Amino acid sequence: MPYVFREALAAFRRAPLLMVLSVVSIALSLFVVGLFGLAAYNIRLAIDQIEDRVEVVAYLRDGVTEEQIQRAQQEIRALSEVSTLRYVSKTEALATAVRDLEEFREVYADLDANPLPASFEVGLRPGNRRPDVVERLAQQLLAFPFVEDVRFGREWLDKIVALRRIAAGGAGILGGAFAAVAAIIIAAAIRIAVFARREEISIMRLVGATNGFIRRPFLLEGLFAGVLGGVLAVGLTYTAFTLVNAALFRLAWLPPLWAVAGVAVGACLGFLSSAVAVRRHLGAV
Repeated sequence: MPYVFREALAAFRRAPLLMVLSVVSIALSLFVVGLFGLAAYNIRLAIDQIEDRVEVVAYLRDGVTEEQIQRAQQEIRALSEVSTLRYVSKTEALATAVRDLEEFREVYADLDANPLPASFEVGLRPGNRRPDVVERLAQQLLAFPFVEDVRFGREWLDKIVALRRIAAGGAGILGGAFAAVAAIIIAAAIRIAVFARREEISIMRLVGATNGFIRRPFLLEGLFAGVLGGVLAVGLTYTAFTLVNAALFRLAWLPPLWAVAGVAVGACLGFLSSAVAVRRHLGAV
């Protein structure tokens, strides 16, 4: 086994408490990020399901001709944002209202004339359900002279976007804060390891060892701690996911790429913390 690997693994035996502290600090930091990521991912799935039902409804004036309807349908279907288009006649609108609104069934039955307008129900393609895109489409529909009004739930759509931002921002801020704490702890552990081996390092320098040769085991040590912390964090997050699924409500597990990214972030965190600590304190030995 190469020297650098032997020395990195030996550090776990020489100062097990420090290494456990480093691994646990990374794991807990990434575990918090994982919990927020799990929540944010499931919130995103729920929002996506709601957004799938987002549609723009254009209500038509009475007296619109069949030719105008056909021409408008062709133009609307040609728009890049539009996935589906359905024309709802006045008769169909009344039949739907009678079926779905039972409390008003008798009221509708007593009417001499149909008060409900015909409409276009416009479905949007994925990625085109943002408020600005929906607003632009609504304005395009209003440009037709026979369109009386357009509805798409503006306030409701704005709240969905705000919820997305809050979930992503909360995970990023809290995760970053805990990652910073972990980095400080790892750097302190590496600094103590460097100080504890100062005599050995001095002898290595006397026989011609370069700073790079001395530094590599410490960097690998931090990398190992980061990988172990990342794996432990994924395990803790999955345990929490299983408990919530069993005791509270159903959740979707994170995509595999997210779990791999968590381990990679832990590895980078351990490596960079070690690099900073060694760079600052190796020269003082």
